[in-house]
Amino acid sequence: MPDLNTPAFPMIRNIAALREGPFDLLVIGGGIYGSWTACDAAQRGLKVALIERSDWGAGTSQSSSKLIHGGLRYLEHYEFALVRHALAERRVLSRLAPHLVRPLNFVVPVWKGARVGRMQLLAGLTLYDFLATGKQPVPRFKSFSRRKLLAAHPYLDETGLKGGLRYGDCQEDDARMTLFVVAAAQAAGAVCANAVTADELLFDGDRCVGAALRDTETGQAFPLRASCVVNAAGPWAHRLPGTTPPAVKLVKGVHLVLPAIPGLEDAFLLTAPSDGRVFFVIPWNGRTLVGTTESQVADATGIGVDDAETGYLLDAVNALMPGLRWTADDIIGRFAGVRSLQAEDAESLAAVSREFAVLTPRPGLVWPLGGKYTTARCDAVEIVDRVFDSLGKPAVDSRTARVALPGAPQEVRELGDFTGWQQEAISGLARRGFDAETARSLTLRHGTGIRRVEALIDENPAWSTRIHPDVPYLRAEVVLAVRDEMARTVDDVVRRRMPLSLVVHDAPAWRATVAELMAEATTTAAAQA
Repeated sequence: MPDLNTPAFPMIRNIAALREGPFDLLVIGGGIYGSWTACDAAQRGLKVALIERSDWGAGTSQSSSKLIHGGLRYLEHYEFALVRHALAERRVLSRLAPHLVRPLNFVVPVWKGARVGRMQLLAGLTLYDFLATGKQPVPRFKSFSRRKLLAAHPYLDETGLKGGLRYGDCQEDDARMTLFVVAAAQAAGAVCANAVTADELLFDGDRCVGAALRDTETGQAFPLRASCVVNAAGPWAHRLPGTTPPAVKLVKGVHLVLPAIPGLEDAFLLTAPSDGRVFFVIPWNGRTLVGTTESQVADATGIGVDDAETGYLLDAVNALMPGLRWTADDIIGRFAGVRSLQAEDAESLAAVSREFAVLTPRPGLVWPLGGKYTTARCDAVEIVDRVFDSLGKPAVDSRTARVALPGAPQEVRELGDFTGWQQEAISGLARRGFDAETARSLTLRHGTGIRRVEALIDENPAWSTRIHPDVPYLRAEVVLAVRDEMARTVDDVVRRRMPLSLVVHDAPAWRATVAELMAEATTTAAAQA
């Protein structure tokens, strides 16, 4: 049986435990789908191993639009079941992880001659709110006149502007959410290790019985025997030798990080004038996130954001928000991710279904396909149900909808309660001398884990200062990332444990500071052991 006495933190990269096997289930891929699968299976009592060749969330799961949302634009393609499914999950995740999933309003301006007119939007938002059953973390939609819209957002294009609407969804930290789900899997007894790759699947006759693994830090190879394997490697899943992959479309999306729009708290859902594609302009970590584009690619390795994609997004946002006058020189960061979707004929990539499927190409091998970040938890329930079928065991009921993620305050019982806890936590951090921006950042990124940050600062007060003066990330958080959050490299820290590399211009100086802190964290931890 799994070890249920292991805490969520510190996260333990236990290669020895991987070697001890056998396991009921091996999950290959530490993105959001693999993480929720491991967490769900471990909570249901299976002996689970979760491996990731790089770092938790280092692939597609760190490159989303940072939203937990129903997908308003999917209504245009009549994907009502998917939207209802995602809106239900928006409610669940807001309750399970209120420190990571926060309400965010979206403004939809309407211009004369728009592809989607005001009456269509009214109908769509009415349906959107109707599909969101039960108590929700966001308000119902609201209409705005042209005058009020321009008063609040004077940078919008005035020509032909008729007014606008506002609706609610949620924002999240995608890489950090993935990390916390892995921590929850560990707390449920799963053995989790990053920097471990699966070189090939192992078979006994036609049945998959594990994988040949390799610790990429030491080069040591060893077999892991498991009664069932889930290949949750997303757009890299087809590279795993041992089976014929299903037909998929690899769809690339890109985002730009630009300066903050002064005073903006709401996001925008906009339609590019050049081709009618939907994109977002989102306030995020004191900056603005603009994206996404979609294009089909042949391979997910080594992708980046090219000049044409950059120009497309800048042209689109400047056409609709000419008062911003953004140029390529304003770009602070950019990133791209690839999603693996079901292969199908569609008029455009936007019309390709995000519906989720679970395949079983060989006995003992389960292969999830499609889906979206928001629905990964409930999709993982379906994956684990299929695992129980493969094991020939009756499925145990899933618990992930009821068990809060690490960092969620225990006193938060209902949607909206987090605000009270957060205010008290910020007040406590202020008494320790932290400014309001830093205190708020700590509560949203760590939740109750701020106690671990405070303990490190008590250990070494020098760790209480910022890594970079322009952003509220502390030196103590680098130490915490190494000691408690399984960070192995500088990029693990500055891209996924905190988004430092996206919100400030890259520079050798702050990277060197992070590397020195990581070395210090390792040295001091060894001295204390």
